[in-house]
Amino acid sequence: MKQTREHWTSRMGFILAAAGSAVGLGNVWRFPYVTGENGGGAFLLIYLGIVFSIGVSVLIAELIIGRSTQLDPAGAFRKLAGGAWPLVGYMSILTAFVILSFYCVIAGWTVAYMAKSIAGSVLLSDLEQVGSAFDTFITDPLEPVLYTALFVGLTVFVALGGIANGIERAARLLMPALFIILLVLVARSVTLDGAVEGVAFFLQPDFTKVTWGTLLAALGQAFFSLSLGMGAMITYGSYMHRHDDIAGSALAVTVLDALVAVLAGLVILPAVFAFGATPSAGPGLTFITLPSIFAQMPFGSFFAALFFFLLAIAALTSSVALLEVVITYFMDEGEANRTKVAVGAGVATFALAVPASLSLGIMSGFTIGGNVLLDALDYMTSNITLPLGGLLVALFMGWSLKHKGEEEFVDGSALAPALVSAWRFIIRYVAPLAIALILINGLGFI
Repeated sequence: MKQTREHWTSRMGFILAAAGSAVGLGNVWRFPYVTGENGGGAFLLIYLGIVFSIGVSVLIAELIIGRSTQLDPAGAFRKLAGGAWPLVGYMSILTAFVILSFYCVIAGWTVAYMAKSIAGSVLLSDLEQVGSAFDTFITDPLEPVLYTALFVGLTVFVALGGIANGIERAARLLMPALFIILLVLVARSVTLDGAVEGVAFFLQPDFTKVTWGTLLAALGQAFFSLSLGMGAMITYGSYMHRHDDIAGSALAVTVLDALVAVLAGLVILPAVFAFGATPSAGPGLTFITLPSIFAQMPFGSFFAALFFFLLAIAALTSSVALLEVVITYFMDEGEANRTKVAVGAGVATFALAVPASLSLGIMSGFTIGGNVLLDALDYMTSNITLPLGGLLVALFMGWSLKHKGEEEFVDGSALAPALVSAWRFIIRYVAPLAIALILINGLGFI
């Protein structure tokens, strides 16, 4: 018997949940170090310009596909076009599952570092000692796996409640908490001695530092930060009411997503400059550089624990969305029970997460294309399936649905014809070209 489809209880509930999907480790962990690697303020401006043009346009396209069909990604493409198009949906579902598996490993690190910050065991002023402690932790065969299991369990727990009582309720609690914590940490960071230099680096653009690589990095960050190409927004869109406003909701989600990234930059970069660290430290900025900074800061243990709690919240709202992509598919396609599907998907996620975690330690000898399993899964999704999925969504909306897509776009909105024309132009020409550049760059051809 076909189950009655759930819906978001309010527009604000959807916006918070969708923003929670978009806001993740990419905003709080990745964005600050990518900004640091690409010159600061100029990168920020380029990133914001891309997010509010190309990013929001593809987000609208994904929401249209979901809302118009009220189905999972594979079912949505099958209903709208058929032929080979459902393969795009299947790819996005697989992408979401694969990302979730290694995402939960890294998210588990954030929970572990929250606990370790309270204990003070990772707050060491010497960078080499912090780096050694981090390497010892991630290569351990048991401890990271236990934290991964805990995080997968939290994700499944939220998803078990369903759309209204699980995901939406969690978003209404976690998203305001995330912003409050961000503001507290921003206040602490920008008032540190020497933080002004970091604020200037982040907010004052220096276009002499802009290169072709800067543009490509901004394109990639803007695309990935909105959870595009992985079926999450199609899935969340499928739980919208039939005539809910897509344009206004998409803009609100984009504003919240960009705001978190900017606030995260104001947390991390001023602190980095205040303590003489390098802003271009790469991925190690969060788990190596920052703990050494917190160690030298008054009440450092408290602020470190608060920061890693913030990371855990951001990761949880995203992991729930990734799991929901898988859950919705099996519920739609097989008319399965949510509880059984959520638990089964959680077990499958953990089964892939374990070797991903162990690949950094005892399984490091097993490689795929020269990469350990965690890095190989990251490469496959970030460089191939995510941008390919986004490219195909843009082409599908711009060249297959065409006017039907535009009718869905304006349904529930009072949009000026000029805005509709701008969206049509971006989704047909600009977005495919931009995402193709991300794909080509990810494959190493640029």
